[in-house]
Amino acid sequence: MNITTTPHSWDESVALFERRGLPEDSYENLYEEEYDVHTGDLAVEGHLDLDAAEPDGTGYIVDGDLTVGGAVLNTDDGCPALIVLGDLRAAAVYLEGDAKLLVRGDVRVGAFVGHTTDKLVMINGDLHAEVTVLSSEFEPDLIGGTLHGPVLAPPYLAPDPQAPPVAPETVLVPEVLRTGAGDDPGALRGFDAPGVHGGRLLRRIEAGLPVTLDTPEAAGRQTRAPVG
Repeated sequence: MNITTTPHSWDESVALFERRGLPEDSYENLYEEEYDVHTGDLAVEGHLDLDAAEPDGTGYIVDGDLTVGGAVLNTDDGCPALIVLGDLRAAAVYLEGDAKLLVRGDVRVGAFVGHTTDKLVMINGDLHAEVTVLSSEFEPDLIGGTLHGPVLAPPYLAPDPQAPPVAPETVLVPEVLRTGAGDDPGALRGFDAPGVHGGRLLRRIEAGLPVTLDTPEAAGRQTRAPVG
């Protein structure tokens, strides 16, 4: 990510968080080290690959809104923290590693995918997604507002146990659905979200292709309770 940043000590970063109204319980579990701060709104073309990002400090703070033309990606351990002090908009968010993602405002994405991650993920506003896929014990530490849109998750992760389950074929394109006995177990990436082929889902997101059908169910018209 080639952006203009200014190094902030931990104390300077905390002072910025306080000025912008980021709750203390959102950042108290971050590493108390130096961070690279971008002042103002930021637009990133293509993907924002957190695994490939190399900040001088422990992570990036965007002091404004962040718009990503592609996806925010994390599949490995050891990625830098990403703190957005405004809203986050992206084609997708895919988190599978050691993600530390804090957003003071709302998140608006085509797909929000969380899987098997040792993470800190806190959204203080609403999460608007055409689909949210939760797998292998992943769930955000906080959604302070409301989760909008259909959720595909195993029963133990269902945000609203009283809501009827969403059929994956009514939301996702056929290319990312499991096909049955012919699926290679290793290619599934360990996904236990019902009907979701994890490997093909990730490849399609990395290719910049949509993963949801053009239907009302996939357009985020359902509403779920807050998480956290």
